[in-house]
Amino acid sequence: MTIKHQHIYDSEGRQLCCSLEEKIDRKDPPVLTKYQDDDHHQSEEVGQAHDHDHNHAESSGWKEYLPAIISVVLLLSGLALEHLLDLSFFKGWIKLVWYLAAYFPVALPVLKDAFNNLVRGEVFTEFFLMSIATIGAFAIGEFPEAVAVMLFYAIGELFQSAAVKRAKDNIKSLLDIRPKVANVFRNNSYQAVAPDTVTVGEKIQIKVGEKIPLDGILISEKGSLNTAALTGESKPQSIQKGGKVMAGSINMEGVIEVEVEKLFKDSSISRILEMVQNATARKSKTELLIRKLAKIYTPIVVYMAIAICILPYFFVANYQFVDWLYRALIFLVISCPCALVISIPLGYFGGLGAASKHGLLFKGAAYLDQITKVNTLFMDKTGTVTKGVFKIKDIVVSDGVSESEFMDLLSAIEAKSTHPIAKAILEYSSNSTLKEATEIKEIAGKGMQGMVEGKQLLVGNKSLMEQFNINVPLETNQIVESLVLVSIDGVFSGYVTIADELKEDAKQSIHQLKALGIKEIIMLSGDKDSITQQIAQTLGIAKAKGDLLPEDKLHEVEMMKKDSTKIIAFVGDGINDAPVLAASDVGIAMGAMGSDVAIETADVIIQTDQLSKIITGIKIGKSTQTIIWQNIAFAFGVKIIVLVLGAGGLATMWEAVFADVGVALLAILNAVRLQKMEW
Repeated sequence: MTIKHQHIYDSEGRQLCCSLEEKIDRKDPPVLTKYQDDDHHQSEEVGQAHDHDHNHAESSGWKEYLPAIISVVLLLSGLALEHLLDLSFFKGWIKLVWYLAAYFPVALPVLKDAFNNLVRGEVFTEFFLMSIATIGAFAIGEFPEAVAVMLFYAIGELFQSAAVKRAKDNIKSLLDIRPKVANVFRNNSYQAVAPDTVTVGEKIQIKVGEKIPLDGILISEKGSLNTAALTGESKPQSIQKGGKVMAGSINMEGVIEVEVEKLFKDSSISRILEMVQNATARKSKTELLIRKLAKIYTPIVVYMAIAICILPYFFVANYQFVDWLYRALIFLVISCPCALVISIPLGYFGGLGAASKHGLLFKGAAYLDQITKVNTLFMDKTGTVTKGVFKIKDIVVSDGVSESEFMDLLSAIEAKSTHPIAKAILEYSSNSTLKEATEIKEIAGKGMQGMVEGKQLLVGNKSLMEQFNINVPLETNQIVESLVLVSIDGVFSGYVTIADELKEDAKQSIHQLKALGIKEIIMLSGDKDSITQQIAQTLGIAKAKGDLLPEDKLHEVEMMKKDSTKIIAFVGDGINDAPVLAASDVGIAMGAMGSDVAIETADVIIQTDQLSKIITGIKIGKSTQTIIWQNIAFAFGVKIIVLVLGAGGLATMWEAVFADVGVALLAILNAVRLQKMEW
């Protein structure tokens, strides 16, 4: 007997052994102990999946199909020898051996599982039912039917395996953003090693075009990183010395050096991937309900099958044991809850896989259900409906200076700065040829000083102007956005207003969310209330509050939660909003791939930083629910019909096979549709 590897977990439920690929390939995810302390985190049965861990279904290549192929060939050839050719030698022990040879390739894994479950005290499983039914069929001479039961079950398992693999491939595609090599400084030179061998505190080097392999701190003066794979933001992100860098980002400019801050297994990317794997352990209420029903319904049907076989002896005049045993065996085959216990988890897994394909990471099926019920949405402003990047809003210049000359001089100075505001100004002037700035001096916390074409410029905030006794117009005191003030040769010359930019999909997303039944949308922001109200008005959000601390946001959500009819979701950046994310029925982290707080606290993480992905998540959740309830209705409907026919002697083993494995097969194919849908 093969001894299964025992996985090891830390105190927080994180798996310490196995690679990410191995963990994604596992069928039974670990119990997530950290999530077992609230109402919508089901602790009783999390991770206790119906034991469907068939090793034969997880093999690779043609060997996976070989048992089924052998069985099909032997079964069809046996039926041809018996019925079409009617050969005289194909009788007795030869016929028995032939069908046994067809039976065992597909039956052995099931028989093994049945035995292992019996040893553990689990009697009423589909494996036990099919084992008894098929062995009984052999006992009464129904050899082809016995083979067919196991064969169709094996084919169903192959379909299940293919469907699961397709869903897993969507998840595994995330692995592509993980770097495979790290250039670490050891023994006075840089050496290419596996990222998981690098320790905290070591120095790594990343060349242009290479992926950063581990989370860390930038020790070079500056860097430009493409974080599109993490956040969906196509524009490079400027990082200064001492800034945090995330694994999976691509270095866009020059060679940079990074001091490793986290081990490979603790990097943001690795933890996100692990979170996706663990999502399969987070059962929905529907899934848990079906498993509980199956545990009740299966033994009832077993006892009914025994009654069908024995009770007629006392009431039927011409009682034939073989006939009533055959009916009981049919009843047993039909009673197998395969269609439910396979297709429903597969449906949710397909939904989770489809969501990951669209940049949505759900921590479990429970949230795939819950997001469809949300009727109240709270959202942060910065980084949620806005890009969190600076853009020039207004340019105001004094008399005697043209706007083009003003921007040329300003850009020349800002080109020497690494501040995010400087980047916004340079992007605005990207089509201009930069003038040469000299004698640059940075004044900490205030701005910069320099010479451009013989003119002395001061560029910065009001404190800088006051330091050099530059008179600033009083109108600037009324402006709520960030200001860059400029003086030329000691005279105030103008200013630019810098503001955050709305995301392209923000306004349309708000409209669509309302159309999907989210009755209340409320914006909560730590930014100035005047800016918050302005953006809320632009987006068509009726309620908005600014100047809020994290605890203020939490208070607003908790007050709303007093109304039991409210199902609340909160969308935030996942860093400052951790308390609110935890308090909400569905916490959604927006644009926070690099944040441990987002990963640990939020229930849903949006990779692409798009508000519209919430709509996608709701639609995927609704489609998943539709398919699952279709499967439930179809499975129960067909089973009830065939159970009645079987008890009355009107159904053969072939109808029983269809009611069991055939229905499971169709349910699996229905669940697979989730992988093909577009939202």
